[in-house]
Amino acid sequence: MNSAALTADAQRAYDLDREHVFHSWSAQGSLDPMVVTKAEGSYLWDGAGNRLLDFTSQLVYTNLGHQHPRIVAAIQEQAATLATIAPGYANGTRSEAARLIASHTPGDLDRIFFTNGGADANEHAIRMARLHTGKHKVLSTYRSYHGGTQLAVNVTGDPRRWPSDNGSTGTVHFFGPFLYRSAFSATTEEEECQRALAHLEQVITLEGASTIAALILESIPGTAGIMMPPAGYLARVRELCDRHDIVLIADEVMAGFGRAGRWFAIEHGDVVPDLLTFAKGVNSGYVPLGGVAISERIYRTFAARAYPGGLTYSGHPLACAAAVATIETMEDEGIVEQADVLGRDVLGPALRDLAARHPWIGEVRGTGAFWAIELVRDQETREPLAPYGGSSPEMAAIIAGCTRRGLIPFANFNRIHVVPPLTITAEEAKEGLAILDQALAEAHGA
Repeated sequence: MNSAALTADAQRAYDLDREHVFHSWSAQGSLDPMVVTKAEGSYLWDGAGNRLLDFTSQLVYTNLGHQHPRIVAAIQEQAATLATIAPGYANGTRSEAARLIASHTPGDLDRIFFTNGGADANEHAIRMARLHTGKHKVLSTYRSYHGGTQLAVNVTGDPRRWPSDNGSTGTVHFFGPFLYRSAFSATTEEEECQRALAHLEQVITLEGASTIAALILESIPGTAGIMMPPAGYLARVRELCDRHDIVLIADEVMAGFGRAGRWFAIEHGDVVPDLLTFAKGVNSGYVPLGGVAISERIYRTFAARAYPGGLTYSGHPLACAAAVATIETMEDEGIVEQADVLGRDVLGPALRDLAARHPWIGEVRGTGAFWAIELVRDQETREPLAPYGGSSPEMAAIIAGCTRRGLIPFANFNRIHVVPPLTITAEEAKEGLAILDQALAEAHGA
């Protein structure tokens, strides 16, 4: 059977999936996966022929939507020209992808090491930092996600780390700023910022700066809750790293390439990290691709010393062709600016309106096409609508209500994230928000 026939045969796809496919992050026996037979723009179609608005961008990566014609054509053309080549060779598509990425990274992050995705990008960034500094420990925040491979999942600060955490990977966690659920009893953004920085400085002192190779943080945490850093926080973290010879790694895997209304989310803090990791939106996830953007200082460490790492598919031509098409489209069509306007004029105001009308909404936060709704049982006590690391009947009811009405929501613990494609129209966005409004009302009234 050809690919079109395989994709269209929903029942066969489901049956073979349940017989042979082992799914990530799941108890296999209880799965009932949706079959997707078609996708276009901001929508996809399930096995029963229902059209659903994709408010998840899948795992927050289809930044230019599904089946974008320029990206599809670029992959087809590359496959017909040079389908694959090992990373030790130079090829024009990989070189152009690196040039385009470097043209948008902040500061002197002009050297690109390609990986297959975000987790291995973070693994390699940490390896570079350790070799560069000769130190081993890595600091990262609670309420973070950095990937599912061994080191990346240990750097992660959410419950997905727990089954793999034996306390043996040299990782140390600290509290980042999050005023709504402040670990510092702060009452203002300024207090939260100052107390979070004092806490971080104390952690560095007590752990020993001479033992710490790197500090990795998501410029804006993604699946952990899209908590916007308070003004000045990232700049002060940069200062602490400089003072203590700690490599600052900005994880832009989810927030980068326009998602936060800037090419990279760290631009909101006007900070240049030493290393910047990316994946997902670099080519809208059409072919797996990630990477590390490297500063001149780190690059010089490996100018005459071999870097001990690599991947068979590093800078794969098909993935790089998709990246070139994605970035050129973003430049030509002003996609980053479009995402910024979408957040300011459509998503932000509409979500704040929902918060004013729904008693389960405790807080709305975000920027660009990157928003989270914090759901609580009581706005005064702020008790989460689902426990940390789990779900609840109420959350399940909201998700079911959305799906039944034609919307795929992104849910995580007690939150709904609003993360549609950057190319979504205002009308489509309003359609999705209206469905979410109805689902919230129905679930609350049940």
